[in-house]
Amino acid sequence: MGETAGYFVVRRKAVPEVLLKVIEAKRLLESERVLTVQEAVDAVGISRSSFYKYKDDIFQFHDNSQGTTFTMAFQMDDEPGLLSDALKVIAECRANILTIHQSIPINGIANLSLSVQLLQNTGDLSGMMEELEGLKGVHHVKILAKE
Repeated sequence: MGETAGYFVVRRKAVPEVLLKVIEAKRLLESERVLTVQEAVDAVGISRSSFYKYKDDIFQFHDNSQGTTFTMAFQMDDEPGLLSDALKVIAECRANILTIHQSIPINGIANLSLSVQLLQNTGDLSGMMEELEGLKGVHHVKILAKE
């Protein structure tokens, strides 16, 4: 069975402690109460390797995500229409695209950065991410930041 990047909402009590500590370390870094990753991981009691292993895969869920802006990074094939397909997925989910930046393709692969704002009528973010990751020619989709 092939691995797919799924998204889940789980209760806090079901989340392993190391993941909760990664969230706390990220919060410390975002708040600028600590300046380095080493200071953050020391403060919460995890290793730097644990932080780097999970930092891109765990985010705190907020029920009031309306108005939240996500910045996503893509790696995709340089194929006509692929960017259009990705934008169509986002539009069908009724999210507001704020910025688009695509690098010049190197070796047939383009890097894309998108900032997307969730609105009151925006559909399921998890479903949107899975659909984007499932597009033929898309190699990687990752949420870089959330405001």
